[in-house]
Amino acid sequence: MHRAALYRQLAPATWHGPGLSPANRGICLLILFASLVAVLETEPTLRRLAPKTFSILEMGLVTIFVLEYGLRLYAAGENPRYRGIVGRIRYVFTFWALVDLIAILPFFLGFLSFNNAFLLRLLRILRMLRLARLGRFSSAWSALADALSSRIHELLLSVGVAALLLLFSSACLYVVEAAGQPEAFGSVPRALWWSIATLTTVGYGDVTPVTTLGKLFAGLTAVAGIGIIAMPTGILAAAFSDAFQNKHKTPGEREWNDPTT
Repeated sequence: MHRAALYRQLAPATWHGPGLSPANRGICLLILFASLVAVLETEPTLRRLAPKTFSILEMGLVTIFVLEYGLRLYAAGENPRYRGIVGRIRYVFTFWALVDLIAILPFFLGFLSFNNAFLLRLLRILRMLRLARLGRFSSAWSALADALSSRIHELLLSVGVAALLLLFSSACLYVVEAAGQPEAFGSVPRALWWSIATLTTVGYGDVTPVTTLGKLFAGLTAVAGIGIIAMPTGILAAAFSDAFQNKHKTPGEREWNDPTT
């Protein structure tokens, strides 16, 4: 009986009230707070002002998240698929259970890399990945997955066209600029950095062509980049619109509009 009540609190799909259950609302707030703490901890001034505060906060948050993970593992037995030892092992390897586990691990890995400054900074940043856990509580993620899967072929085509254009423009600049700027355009891989910056219309300006022919290719690449960037944007916008509209339709409307039925 207690496990069933706990399962209703922790599994978003089983909660019949409006919005999220009180337990999941609290967890969402804790995830946001933990991410804020991870961001503020990267500021040296704040760490000097309160050297032990961040460690205490992180320890307390991780303790809560570990307890939550254990309760989710226990409550998962209400689902017939995850009953018993084999079922619990199956649950541990589900997507959201792995996300929960990855969100906890950086705290414990920090003890292994305490003297390595780079790994310590990396682990602090990894704590912000806890925000990914919010995806469990939002139905928008399923709409996002549906949108991506429904337009996967068009997206792959746009990525392929962009890759070909990057390679072609890099090769052209290598041919016309390598003699004058060997450090920047002495090979196709070196010219690829310029091509990426130009094609995405970022234009850092750290590497620029100096020959007339190079400038001509640069102009063509910049103009083509506008269309290349707009192509996946339009595809995704249409896919998201279709996915969210379909999500708000009744089952009867979906069947009526389904061309396969």
